[in-house]
Amino acid sequence: MTLSLEWIDEREGGAGEREEKWMDVLERLLRIAGEKEGVTDGTVTLTLTDDEGIRELNRQYRGLDKPTDVLSFSLIEGEEPNIQYNDEYEASEDGSEEWKDEEKAGNPFSDLLGDIVISVPRAQAQAEEYGHSFERELGFLFVHGFLHLVGYDHGDEEQEREMFAKQEEVLKAAGLSR
Repeated sequence: MTLSLEWIDEREGGAGEREEKWMDVLERLLRIAGEKEGVTDGTVTLTLTDDEGIRELNRQYRGLDKPTDVLSFSLIEGEEPNIQYNDEYEASEDGSEEWKDEEKAGNPFSDLLGDIVISVPRAQAQAEEYGHSFERELGFLFVHGFLHLVGYDHGDEEQEREMFAKQEEVLKAAGLSR
């Protein structure tokens, strides 16, 4: 298995030639970030949406009724999800047991690292605000989301410095530095 990117474009009129080029850049960033973090297998799902779509997710999952630039939903945090899939895999009733390797073998979701959701209008506005290309901003947000998926956070200044330094390192390696 390898590290792969699947993507969904929820925007009206999206998923065209331009977006295909974006995915080439993001797949390269995923490979670089994965190598740097020792993540060589798994699937990341990216959803491109608008401000209203991400506002709804932000409200539903974070209790913040406003749009944001990127959200991430990790599926590798160590607890078994409380799901059932075509009777092939059943989660524990309370969802609290840790995943075991033998359970993962029969789990159709075991290769999923998680989901990243990016607001394209927000990324465009931030690219203009910061004076760099849209591709660089999209890449920044994607790498930021990926690092959250693999366990990074920026809850304090030290964590933020570490996470943002890693983001810049990946972007620089891909030729997307400021």
